Amino acid sequence: MPKKIHTDLIGMHLSINGGLDQAISRAEELNCSAVQFFSKSNRQWQAKPLSEEEIEKFKLAVANSPTIQSTIIHASYLINIGSPDQPSAQKATIALQDELIRAQQLDVDHIVFHPGSHKEGPLDNCLDQIASNINLIFKNVKASKTKLLIETMAGQGTNVGYTFEQLSHIYNKIDQKNRIGFCLDTCHIFAAGYDISSVDAYKTVISKFDTILGLQNLHVIHLNDSKKELGSRVDRHEHIGKGRLGLEAFRYIMNDQQLKHITKILETPVESLDDNLRNLTTIRELIDD
Repeated sequence: MPKKIHTDLIGMHLSINGGLDQAISRAEELNCSAVQFFSKSNRQWQAKPLSEEEIEKFKLAVANSPTIQSTIIHASYLINIGSPDQPSAQKATIALQDELIRAQQLDVDHIVFHPGSHKEGPLDNCLDQIASNINLIFKNVKASKTKLLIETMAGQGTNVGYTFEQLSHIYNKIDQKNRIGFCLDTCHIFAAGYDISSVDAYKTVISKFDTILGLQNLHVIHLNDSKKELGSRVDRHEHIGKGRLGLEAFRYIMNDQQLKHITKILETPVESLDDNLRNLTTIRELIDD
């Protein structure tokens, strides 16, 4: 079946309840051209290996999909490869490596992960350790089309990666840079202090990202409004246009020709069955003809 052509790659984070391939079915029902999902329970460290049947069913669902053009796995929230506690960091590194292997088995385009937390340790040591552990993973796992994407963070607690400079610190120490990239989360950067709520402020932030990290390294954008104010460093997602960011910030993103080719994923709250469609409709209506 030929794929429907979408000029914008837009999707949502969706459930894998009933099987990995069900995320594709759910995305199709929403007429999404992209989908993000967990490859296993995000509350557990380990999961049984993917069976050949699971892998083939997923690949077949993607291949036969009339809409899906971009697939993304979000790694478990438990992972902290920057932990100052070395047994914990080692456990997390093994878990992220396993997530990458699963993503490669499923032939997905990207896997997104949160860089980690320094807890009581020095911040720069944490950043160095994150890069070192990514290098170790890349050494252990052969390259494929799947890229590992570091997500921009809000800076809540002792989480790192909430400034473009911190992310650059990590990136500059990666040996195989062709295998790494970034995922920009709108709620997170706003909470971290990057104002994108007015057109001039938005242009300044995108220019800063390009200068420090390079727009060529941006592969996914998480579209989320923020319950909390600018610079709060509190990570609380809100429905599109209902939070402190406001609707116009998303209009800028959806009509920025520099970002046209980049996959955009909504991670907005799901409080009712209609929430996903409502947020998708809001985003689509912002795109100029």
